[in-house]
Amino acid sequence: QVQLVESGGGLVQPGGSMRLSCAASGITFKNYDMGWYRQAPGKQRELVATITSGANTNYGDSVRGRFTISRDNAKNTVYLQMNSLKPEDTAVYYCTAGSNYYTLLNGFGSWGQGTQVTVSS
Repeated sequence: QVQLVESGGGLVQPGGSMRLSCAASGITFKNYDMGWYRQAPGKQRELVATITSGANTNYGDSVRGRFTISRDNAKNTVYLQMNSLKPEDTAVYYCTAGSNYYTLLNGFGSWGQGTQVTVSS
């Protein structure tokens, strides 16, 4: 049974930083592609970042240069470092795991419960 547990969300001021974590269990983590998506109220789910089992990364246009995705296979954890946060980054952030990149990008993988990130002064 796959379980993904996000943590690290909360309230941060504009321009601030925050790091999200996603701990995975029930999968051979090192073999999985991992990703972060987000969804703001009234908006569609949006790709934030992905990292393959080979540590290749990809970012959504709105976060490229500000966010960094990384993984620690020894800890079965994927991270999202978010810098220079803006109010428009406010959303629920979801971790996802896919056995391959197609599965990951098309939302067919496993999902966490989400963690709220609010950027506001």
